[in-house]
Amino acid sequence: MAGEPALEGLIEALRRLPGVGLKSAQRMAFHLLQHDREGARRLAAALTDSMQRMRHCQRCHTFTEGTLCSTCLDGRRDGRLLCVVETPADQAALERSGSYKGLYFVLMGRISPLDGVGADDIGARELLERATDGVVQEVILATGFTAEGEVTAHALSLALRERGLKVTRLARGVPAGSELEYVDLGTIAHAMGDRR
Repeated sequence: MAGEPALEGLIEALRRLPGVGLKSAQRMAFHLLQHDREGARRLAAALTDSMQRMRHCQRCHTFTEGTLCSTCLDGRRDGRLLCVVETPADQAALERSGSYKGLYFVLMGRISPLDGVGADDIGARELLERATDGVVQEVILATGFTAEGEVTAHALSLALRERGLKVTRLARGVPAGSELEYVDLGTIAHAMGDRR
């Protein structure tokens, strides 16, 4: 089997997924080819469709099929609150908790000096423009409690406070070193409620 270009290409493509190593990618590839070819076709079609139709919301940068996402278009959301998250997955986790009814800004990353990622690379300038629109009164920094998430929160907090905005941070109920998308919903809800 070694040297089969199509199989090797599938395995390498599956390895690009987070947390998937060589052995897991091989198991998935063999399963799809041997036991679930229809599932493989559906997966391929869904990936192709998503890549063609999904884009970033012009206002908050999450994923959407339209110009603006459904959250930004929802007139019942509290525009005075702006929650800043690292990824669309973090936004989805907060939404599932049901604890937050404001709007979002998705950074699409976090500051990581060791990787050469600075504030401009994650959309800090766009965040400052959005936060100073005259409607936003409080910016909630919901970055992860990793070293990079803390650096990001600190840098953004300084810039936002310089512009006279109230800045809060999620309470430490979220375990240090964790990614928001993997935290249970109750913990997220308490962290949002106890923000400071």
